[in-house]
Amino acid sequence: MPETKSEITSESRSETTSENSVDAPHEQALRPHAEDSFAHELKALAAADDRPRPERWRLSPWAVATYLLGGTLADGTVITPKYVGPRRIVEVAVTTLATDRALLLLGVPGTAKTWVSEHLAAAVSGDSTLLVQGTAGTPEEAIRYGWNYAQLLANGPSREALVPSPVMRAMSQGMTARVEELTRIPADVQDTLITVLSEKTLPVPELGQEVQAVRGFNLIATANDRDRGVNDLSSALRRRFNTVVLPLPATPEEEVDIVSRRVEQIGRSLDLPDAPEGLDEIRRVVTVFRELRDGLTTDGRTKVKSPSGTLSTAEAISVVTNGLALAAHFGDGVLRPGDVAAGILGAVVRDPAADRVVWQEYLEAVVRERDGWKDFYRACREVSA
Repeated sequence: MPETKSEITSESRSETTSENSVDAPHEQALRPHAEDSFAHELKALAAADDRPRPERWRLSPWAVATYLLGGTLADGTVITPKYVGPRRIVEVAVTTLATDRALLLLGVPGTAKTWVSEHLAAAVSGDSTLLVQGTAGTPEEAIRYGWNYAQLLANGPSREALVPSPVMRAMSQGMTARVEELTRIPADVQDTLITVLSEKTLPVPELGQEVQAVRGFNLIATANDRDRGVNDLSSALRRRFNTVVLPLPATPEEEVDIVSRRVEQIGRSLDLPDAPEGLDEIRRVVTVFRELRDGLTTDGRTKVKSPSGTLSTAEAISVVTNGLALAAHFGDGVLRPGDVAAGILGAVVRDPAADRVVWQEYLEAVVRERDGWKDFYRACREVSA
């Protein structure tokens, strides 16, 4: 008789960490994981958190929401915001993870789906690395399990020859798994998750066994329907998720705040100097992106054409970060219009024919006539010529 209770148990968190710690120390990593970058905040929250915690959660749902949204603890510790947006969205997402429903973060590109997913996993499980990155070539083994073929050929199917996927490890450890860009994964591979999410088991027929998820296990997936190559979720799979839509920033001030915070964080990791007067250029980049994205100027008076790209907040962050690097290495350290102009052009003009016309019309009809933007107009004209 096949065994009904899984004998396949993954390594402990410490062993997993040990296996994965062959790189540079956390402080030298180009992009440390969330649980490493914000370890002091997570530790402070855990110490101050006296609310009920679901089994195997590092923090209570209230503390997880505080970690994402920011706040000040009773001992004076400042928790920096990781997500700037409606509080209810975060509360619904966190509450979903405390149930038996998986969480699907849905939104257009650049709405911080991956960022929120990582920080949720870090706060809930203390480990954001149980990750499946979805692509058009993601195989079924990435979600289920694979095999060490040398051992498989030598000894046949065995526990030692099995290579668990991040989802399998999360199930056996009671942790949070992440699947990024779910809709980019082929439909038949997506449906591998149905049994995992509905039955909370992962059969291993080669061994006559199954992995049963222990309490604390859940899964966060991210998806968008704007990119080409998207594979729609089947209705059977979509029913297994509670879907939370992450919107674009509601106001220019909110988007400027998001871009400023992320550029500051990225700049520190790259040892870039602070950019004095950089806030003015960030506001300009955000204004340009929002107007082209919305098809309307901020004063509501002039309609403009929208380019083919999404012009997301994430792209604005990239433009400003690149401009900061230019200012630091090839300028006087002050972020100026010439430092961001080329990045804006690259973000806007994706289709060389149609988008270039949209950009030229916007420059001449809007930017050229705007008070205080003459230097920005000249810099954009120079790189657009």
